[in-house]
Amino acid sequence: MKSAAFDYVKPNSIEEVFSLLRQYGDDARILAGGQTLLATLNMRLSEPQLVIDITGLKALRGMRVQDERLHIGALVTHTEIENSPLVAQHAPVLSQAAPHIAHRAIRNSGTWGGSLAYGDPAAEWPCCLCALDGTVHLQGPDGARRVSATDFFQDLYTTALEPGEIVTGADLPVSTAADWYGFDELARRHGDYAVAGLAVAARFKGTVAQKVNLCFLGIGAVPVRAWRTESVLAGKTLEEATVEIAVASLKAELDPLPDLTHAPATKRHLATVLARRLLTAAHASRSAITA
Repeated sequence: MKSAAFDYVKPNSIEEVFSLLRQYGDDARILAGGQTLLATLNMRLSEPQLVIDITGLKALRGMRVQDERLHIGALVTHTEIENSPLVAQHAPVLSQAAPHIAHRAIRNSGTWGGSLAYGDPAAEWPCCLCALDGTVHLQGPDGARRVSATDFFQDLYTTALEPGEIVTGADLPVSTAADWYGFDELARRHGDYAVAGLAVAARFKGTVAQKVNLCFLGIGAVPVRAWRTESVLAGKTLEEATVEIAVASLKAELDPLPDLTHAPATKRHLATVLARRLLTAAHASRSAITA
């Protein structure tokens, strides 16, 4: 299929973007990397009057560390994150997750902000940002605001973005020597949407986990934090018995949505497989450091 006819404009400033969004309202769509928008246009799932190309806005590019937070601009591509020494040092879970995103051609064009704004519950960046207790930066004609990642994703493809607002970036706490991160997902083929995925962000004192954030992708309408199981793990050494208690907790806590080929029970099982794998790896890593 081909997209319906639409007008195209490439603004030179954020103010011009807001002016166009005010003028066109729901009949306008933002183009960043285009890896999601172009598909929806071609399938006529979206038929805007105007496409606003924001790729020329330099203010939405770049990464920096400021006030113990790593700031990533909305127009930073998946490949830039994957290859960034800054990300590898300060947010290694993003470096681990990036190769799982689709294929190289898509990672070269797709953007951090586009992924967050679309709010796909099977996408890697929303899941990682929630696991890291990150913050999404929004801007509209009335000014800028920040929303915690766990509050930003509200329902299936539904976020806290208000009419006329855009995602300008997001920030997350920088890694410390006490932190351990892990990411893994299970897909039928590399590049396919994951059946289930898990991002772990843990902080240790010696081998004792002070906190363990668990966020799953592909099993709900939004990235799923396992809050009850996180509380079970806090203050524990992640030895085999503790991990099995956590797995039992996850089986009771998680209520996955089915997809076209996988039942909830399958997704729940795969989620626990990932949890066991990553929690075991976390314990092994911390034990080796403290030995």
